[in-house]
Amino acid sequence: MNGMALIIASALLVGLGALALLLWALRSKQYEDLDGAAARILLDDD
Repeated sequence: MNGMALIIASALLVGLGALALLLWALRSKQYEDLDGAAARILLDDD
């Protein structure tokens, strides 16, 4: 039973860590202007 509690606790910690990273990325505007970044690679900067 103790091993199962460790697995559940580990899964909860990993899940909360992933949620924290997602919220950080959203708050720091990592997902803004996705179309601009996609079109920028096609432009020639000569």
